[in-house]
Amino acid sequence: MVRFRNAQPADADRCFEIETAAYEGDEAATHAKICKRIETYPEGFLILEIDRRIIGFINCGCAHQVEMSDEEFKELIGHDPDAPNVVIMSVVVDPMEQGKGYSRSLMDEFVKRMQHMGKMTIYMMCKEHHVPLYEKLGYEYLRPSASNHGGMAWHEMSKRLDQNSAVCPQSGR
Repeated sequence: MVRFRNAQPADADRCFEIETAAYEGDEAATHAKICKRIETYPEGFLILEIDRRIIGFINCGCAHQVEMSDEEFKELIGHDPDAPNVVIMSVVVDPMEQGKGYSRSLMDEFVKRMQHMGKMTIYMMCKEHHVPLYEKLGYEYLRPSASNHGGMAWHEMSKRLDQNSAVCPQSGR
């Protein structure tokens, strides 16, 4: 059974395990950063479970002005939960579960939740080979990033959220 939910502090160990298995070298967030992200903004930390086992997650912070190469933001310095812009820090699926459509499911659910929260734009960075995937999901390529996080080359992308297609939480429509 597939289930989406917000992260809880007890999820940090499993999320760190997935993060380090899926990302190369220094690009993975530390255990401390994952704990801080869960503690600071659980509404922006979406977990995907299958049969009560965490197999993937997305986490983010929000800002009024977005500077994707800002390394301090990865520790949520400057995060404002009321800001209209979402900055994704990790989109991760357990390598043993990749290729099954879970990234798309995670992203679709994440977008719906951000729309419900009234967010206007989602920003993210990805490696070059992921650009076509995110373009299929409606993200627009912006530019090569000034960030060299983890010693890697990154590319900036964004997606404007259509507030008219968001489901109204009170009415369910």
